[in-house]
Amino acid sequence: MKKPIPDKAEVAIEYPDKLYMGTFERSSRFEAHLDQNGISLTLERRGDLSTKKSVHLHLHYGLFAEILHELARTTKALPLEDESHRASLAEAAAALHDALGAKGA
Repeated sequence: MKKPIPDKAEVAIEYPDKLYMGTFERSSRFEAHLDQNGISLTLERRGDLSTKKSVHLHLHYGLFAEILHELARTTKALPLEDESHRASLAEAAAALHDALGAKGA
């Protein structure tokens, strides 16, 4: 189920001879879910051919776990005064933790 993006996402894909960049804001939608091998994330911006775009990302569980560890290690980059972002990240991390620990999840 695709949901509205509550904030903003910026994507850049760089090749030796090309650079693709895109922004997904509140008018865009996202979908995230777990599957048998990892996590899937889709960002989608609707519109005509000149504005329509999408990004599909699949990360296997091992890489996603390492990303979560790296995020935890670098939380000092998020100022203590930024209570709103800290609270929303902590709430989401707690929800993931609870869901992973739930039997039959």
